Amino acid sequence: MEITKDITIEDLIEDYPFSVKYLSTKGIRCIVCGEPIWGTLEEACLEKNFTEEEIEQAVKDLNELNKQNK
Repeated sequence: MEITKDITIEDLIEDYPFSVKYLSTKGIRCIVCGEPIWGTLEEACLEKNFTEEEIEQAVKDLNELNKQNK
């Protein structure tokens, strides 16, 4: 399954645990990191003032990491 910007943060970290480290490098804290956030990946990125291009790049990066972690 491919990661999209519409995935919830909860599903992202549950299904793709490697994403926690990636999110933290982008300044997005998550449940596992100790600061619970809800909503989608896109919403979390927008809260950190990501542009649409940066959101698209984050999705691409996460999908690439997913391929490497299989």
